[in-house]
Amino acid sequence: MLKLLIVCALAAISAADIPEEEDVLVLKKSNFEEALKTYPNILVEFYAPWCGHCKALVPEYAKAAGMLKAEGTNIRLAKVDATEESELAQEFGVRGYPTIKFFKGGEKENPKEYSAGRQADDIVNWLKKRTGPAAATLSDVTQAESLIADNEVAVIGFFKDVESEDAKAFIKTAEAVDDIPFGITSDDAVISKFEVAKDGVVLFKKVHMFSTISEFLISPLQTAPKIFGGEIKSHILMFVPKTATDFQDKMDQFKKAAEGFKGKILFIFIDSDVDDNQRILEFFGLKKEECPTIRLITLEEEMTKYKPETSEITAENIITFCTDFTEGKLKPHLMSQDIPDDWDKNPVKVLVGKNFEEVAFDPAKNVFVEFYAPWCGHCKQLAPIWDQLGEKFKDKANIVVAKMDSTANEIEAVKVHSFPTLKFFAAGDDRKVIDYNGERTLDGFTKFLESGGKEGGAPARDDEDEESDVCIIWLLFNFFPIVWFNSLNC
Repeated sequence: MLKLLIVCALAAISAADIPEEEDVLVLKKSNFEEALKTYPNILVEFYAPWCGHCKALVPEYAKAAGMLKAEGTNIRLAKVDATEESELAQEFGVRGYPTIKFFKGGEKENPKEYSAGRQADDIVNWLKKRTGPAAATLSDVTQAESLIADNEVAVIGFFKDVESEDAKAFIKTAEAVDDIPFGITSDDAVISKFEVAKDGVVLFKKVHMFSTISEFLISPLQTAPKIFGGEIKSHILMFVPKTATDFQDKMDQFKKAAEGFKGKILFIFIDSDVDDNQRILEFFGLKKEECPTIRLITLEEEMTKYKPETSEITAENIITFCTDFTEGKLKPHLMSQDIPDDWDKNPVKVLVGKNFEEVAFDPAKNVFVEFYAPWCGHCKQLAPIWDQLGEKFKDKANIVVAKMDSTANEIEAVKVHSFPTLKFFAAGDDRKVIDYNGERTLDGFTKFLESGGKEGGAPARDDEDEESDVCIIWLLFNFFPIVWFNSLNC
């Protein structure tokens, strides 16, 4: 007993040596290893005081720390000022801010990268899944209803035998999906309550009512990663009107094809007749009359779209299309508008996919291009300045100021990840492309152009004020009527 008291006292002293700010442990090189010994499970944020993303995370990170501490769990949140503790940052491969790593069981080697959302609930759910069962066992209706009511998105597996192969596959999927709570049940009352006729999986998602457009645009970005933030980044979408006479046949073909790609490709059905889904069609350059049709997209850092060669939707064709994709045999499908008749009439030239190569890589000219999205607020703010820039250089024969709508035009030479993206295509035969990271002012742009892309730039900006195309596709999908088939790989 005396020995136990001494150990507890020493642990208390060690814990007291680690300072806290709003329930978040403040770690340095001098106390890092002691923290790992004292607390078996620690989530550590490596931050920079000047980083906008880090500042935005502070209240949610502190809230999550308080929630876990109040519950009395053995999970703690910590932070490291990576600009002060450069040795620690280098040791753990910190290259951007914030970098968040989870140290489990006091192990310092190979911490796991945090991969969920930035809200307190996201952080807590992710950590609980990492330290507890991947899927909660739901033994009665009340537990199932609580799981659904307490979360924006929840997934429940209904299995008569929780030791079956399908149930094991479900648990494996739950382990791979970080930030969605999973439940599993074999209880007859629960199965009856939700009218599940046979073994299967149901995704429960809250329906939101919005009072303003701004509320609609802001809220999805907080919950969308729960759907599209999982391990499977390749998604195949079938656009078909639910009212079509052959709808069920196409659905059966789609489901049949999905069986062979569990864990590799997410199969998604979209009702092309639903008005709210029209923005999704637009994103893929589709019109209602082109449906039914199939598209495939990868949501990796390089977001790429693919189009099948045949328009006939059969299980055989879909399987061939998906197999060619997984084997790397497909070429990306690049959208392009037609070249406008007056594309070069104004000082700012209008580029589309079909004329981009000829104009941007003209060896006799320096071409400065804005890649924009019509709905992007930052692009709208930049528009008058960009027009002024075009006016200023309209008489310079070797300089072209141009713009391209990247939501309707795609090119293989440039991958656009956020809007606006500004790139300088230098004159010459070496196809040199320079990213512009300087101030978005007429003066900044002028210096940059007059120096041939060498002067007037600034260090790379924090991308907190960019509008990401991946975030936008999350927004599109998260609040529109969609059905997932093998999204849960079982």
